[in-house]
Amino acid sequence: MALKKILLASQSPRRKQLLEQIGMTPVCAPVDIDERIKGNEKPLDYCLRLAMEKAQAGWSRSDETLLTLGSDTIVVLGDVILGKPRDEKEAYTMLMSLSDKKHQVITAVALVDSIHSRVVSSVSEVLFGQLKGQEVKKYIASGEPMDKAGSYGIQGFAARWIKCISGSCSGIMGLPLYETSQLLMEFE
Repeated sequence: MALKKILLASQSPRRKQLLEQIGMTPVCAPVDIDERIKGNEKPLDYCLRLAMEKAQAGWSRSDETLLTLGSDTIVVLGDVILGKPRDEKEAYTMLMSLSDKKHQVITAVALVDSIHSRVVSSVSEVLFGQLKGQEVKKYIASGEPMDKAGSYGIQGFAARWIKCISGSCSGIMGLPLYETSQLLMEFE
């Protein structure tokens, strides 16, 4: 990959680390966009839109010299999008709804420069085992789930609940490295 330096329209330490893992030097520039679901927007369409809006917002607020990456990750149970919990009660409800069930983790990645804008996605399936209420409450008390879609992070304590994964582990963490690398090559 010839590209090295990239503007990351996020403050996510996980995305920054994942980009560094593939040899990139991310410059973090968090953006604030409206993340409300529009009308009857489907989960995949919602995730793709947010990633692109983040990339475009990052690009427009930059000096427009660095390729800009925006990304968004959502957890979907059935047709319901589980975003970041507003409080501990919502985190508990989300986690217990995932107990002994399969759900999807969708991560979209968008790249924007002066000429192009492209967005791709990664859809993974995660199967949780049976969760125990006391263990979930202890996890929530740690604070770990409060800034994560679906109220959990695969790279943390919640990994012990995951029985099976189908798809991209890095995508579940917030940035699918294969899809991101393929997209970066299109911008070289």
